[in-house]
This record gives sequence, structure tokens and C-alpha cells, in this order.
Amino acid sequence: MFIKVASGAVLGVDGYIVDVEVDLSNGLPGFEIVGLPDSAVKESRERVRAAIRNVGFSFPIKRITVNLAPADIRKSGPAFDLPIAVGILICTGILKPEAIAGGFFAGELSLDGILRPVSGILPMVLTAKADGMTKMYVPAENAKEAALVGGIEVYPIETIASLVEHFSAKPIDRLDMNITEMFGTTESTYDIDFADVAGQNLVKRALEVAAAGYHNALMIGPPGAGKTMLARRMPTILPDLSIDESMEITKLYSIAGLLTQKNLLMTRRPFRTPHHTASYISLAGGGRTPMPGEMSLAHNGVLFLDELPEFQKKALETMRQPLEDGHITVTRIGGVCTYPSVFLLLATMNPCPCGYHGTDRCTCTEGEISKYVDKISGPLLDRIDIQVEATAVRYNEISQKQKAAEDSATIKERVENARARQQQRFKNESIYFNAKMPASMIEKHCKLGGEAADLLKQVFDSMSLSARAYHKILKIARSIADLADSADIGEDHVAESISYRGLDRKYW
Repeated sequence: MFIKVASGAVLGVDGYIVDVEVDLSNGLPGFEIVGLPDSAVKESRERVRAAIRNVGFSFPIKRITVNLAPADIRKSGPAFDLPIAVGILICTGILKPEAIAGGFFAGELSLDGILRPVSGILPMVLTAKADGMTKMYVPAENAKEAALVGGIEVYPIETIASLVEHFSAKPIDRLDMNITEMFGTTESTYDIDFADVAGQNLVKRALEVAAAGYHNALMIGPPGAGKTMLARRMPTILPDLSIDESMEITKLYSIAGLLTQKNLLMTRRPFRTPHHTASYISLAGGGRTPMPGEMSLAHNGVLFLDELPEFQKKALETMRQPLEDGHITVTRIGGVCTYPSVFLLLATMNPCPCGYHGTDRCTCTEGEISKYVDKISGPLLDRIDIQVEATAVRYNEISQKQKAAEDSATIKERVENARARQQQRFKNESIYFNAKMPASMIEKHCKLGGEAADLLKQVFDSMSLSARAYHKILKIARSIADLADSADIGEDHVAESISYRGLDRKYW
């Protein structure tokens, strides 16, 4: 007997349908899985055999052939356990073929027949729905994740025995969730605030500009100046996620297996902080079967690299293309995958190896300083829009109450207003932020008056800026003008923008 059971897998950021074809025939007993399965899929034979027996059903002593179609894509993971078991149960007459009509099956089986959760359920279910399937049979721990997709029936399966009972005499209650209500009631407040940071008003302003236009930023200063403290508060001034943005991020975290029962829907912008020993693969993504890396897990959020020069040079250079294109393509043995990587890069570094340049405590030579700074290549620095100095905090700034210090909510309101201006400006374009404007849009939206143009020309010549740095200054000035609710870019906006190009000035 032959039966086809619908299942799925993940390739890149999207799911695709896999037809699990099960054939039972007479002949020498055996159990073969074909269709480019990896080791985890091949091991399904023993898990399925033991699970069916241990829930009280007899396992057929026949020749069993399972084909995973399409057969030209390598399959990985244990998600095919459930559809293989369902196919065998239908072929042996325990289940009826019509029972699985319009159904999608995915899940890992334990030896006692209990269903275990698998990664990537959300993108698989989204694809199954688009393919016309309406009934999703998934492990109970994956059910809420699957139910984030509206317009379908989700059945949480505890064991293979309960699934058989569902199709006979004891139906399982379907799980319904309202993503709009869930998104609106999820706690999104933070227990940290910009008002916690003493002093550093210049850096706070630079981060506000960065948040407004989605500009990459680098903070340069001595140890203890508050760089990391400020960076960790960056998400508190970014606009709230939309439902579409949240689903994009949730898909990535589902593929990476990072969703939990308490955090099934990503309602906060990601803030990823890889250690400086991280390899280029952990940043870009990869593995035998490609998985998203830190740059993709920071999609629609912040990627924070503390002590930037301490990262491997190869890892840093990996970021150059995603910073420009907003996506990264990973080529591995298991396939070619493209992941979205639209993130705000936030980094810190010391002015010299010891961190105390310009003070009596510094023992670094000019050669050591040059070697330290040169760890960051010119092309990468050109892609970091804002480069601002964080000076040592003075005693009175720490000891006195900062009554005038703005809180995150106040700054966030200005950022949201600036973002609203950008949404209106780019409503007919394919971009959303000032930082992503190509050269043609810069000419259209960043026109300068006489004094502002003269100032930029003078600075361009005296600082020997690159064309990319010139465009960065214009885009930053556009964001500053948006924060000021100004349609035109003035001389003061350009002057402030130039002040955020610290490494161009080579002040040390």
C-alpha cells in the first residue's frame, strides 16, 4: 500500500512542503528512507519503530520504503518522525487515509511515543497554510507557536496514541490564539532607562540620532565612561515593533530554536551581544545545514559589538556586505540560504590598547595605537555612520542628581516622530530609514542651502573624506533635521552631523 503525508522543512528563512511517501510491500523485511536524508532523519527508523510498538500497536514485518520529496534537497532534523509514523499506521489499517486530508504533520517521536518539539514550526506552518492546508498536527509544545498563524486549525499532539484516538473516538481540542490581542498585551517595558546614565549628553544625543535614522554608531572612550551602559539602553528609545516586524523576527528565532513557551512571539526588538571571540560563522550563520547567525538574529533590532577591535578581522569584514544590502547569503554543503539582516550596528572601542589615551595613565606608543585602530578596516568604518567620543565622567556628574536628564520615553517620542516623517517621505520607495537611502535618493531628499553646502564642501576638502563618508554626513543631517521637525537641512544640522565623524578627524 502507498500513502502520501504532508510535512515540511526549512530552507533559509522560509519553509517548504515535503511529501512523506510511505510504501508497504511484501518481500524481505526492511525499513529504508530515501530522498537525501541526513543522519537524524535516517535514525527516524528506530524511533518510529519503537514508538509504534510501545504505544501498543504492531509494527509491520514488511518492506517499508519512505521517500522524502522533493528528493533533490537535503533533509535534516527529526520533524519527519510523526508523518512517517502516520503513513505506516495508515498503511497497516490503523488509520484511514481520508483522516489526514488537508493535514500537515511534523514532530519528533520519543521511544515511548511522546511527541517532542522541533525547530522551525512557524515558517513551516506559514508555508503549509499558503499551500492550502488547514489542519496542523504538531507537538503540544509547538502548538502555540503554530497558532500564531491565523486561519488554520492547530491540534496539539501529546503522543502518537492520542493522535490515533483523535481520528477515532476522542477528538483533541483545537488551539486558537489571537495574535493581535497577544501582541497588544505582551509586556514591552524595560527596567533600564537613559535617565540612569550620568553625564554623556553628547553620546546620548548621538544615539538618539542613530535611532531616528537607523544609523550605525561607534562609541570611543576610556573604560568606565558608560559606553556599554548606554548601548544596552538603545532598545528603550527605538520605536515599538509592528506585527509584521515581530513575525519576521519570530520566524528567525523559530528556525534557530530560540523560542520558549514564555516567549513565543518576539515583541521587543532584538539586542544581540556576541562575545569578541565569536567566529565569522557565528556572526554570519552557517553550519553543515545553514542556520541564522547573530547578524540575522539581530534583524529589526540592534547588534552590539563591545570592544570592536578585539573581534577577529575576518568576522568584522563579514559584516560589510550585510550592512549595505540588508541580507546575507550563506553557502554551505546543506544548501544556499539567504537571511534578512537589517540591523543597527552599535559598537564600542577604547582610544588605545590600554584605554587611557591622553592621560598620564597611558603607556601606549604611537605605533601600538595605530596598530590597534587599524584593526578596523577603512571600508568597515565608512559603513559606521556615527563615530562619537565618550569622555570620562566627572565626579559632580555622578554625585549630583541629574534632574535634567531625559528619560527614554521622552527621547523615544522624538525618535518616533522622526520615523513618522521618514515613513511619509519613503511611502512610495522600497526603504524605510534615512540610513538606507541610495545616492539617487540622497540627491532628492538631502538638498543643502548655500551656507550648509559651503560648510560641507570645506570639510570634505580639509578632511579628505570618501564619497561614502560624504553621503553618510548628508543622511545623518537629514535625520537631525527630522528630529527638529524641519523640512530643510540647515547649516547647524550639517555641523552636528560632521561632529559625529570622529575617526575621519583622526583626533588621536
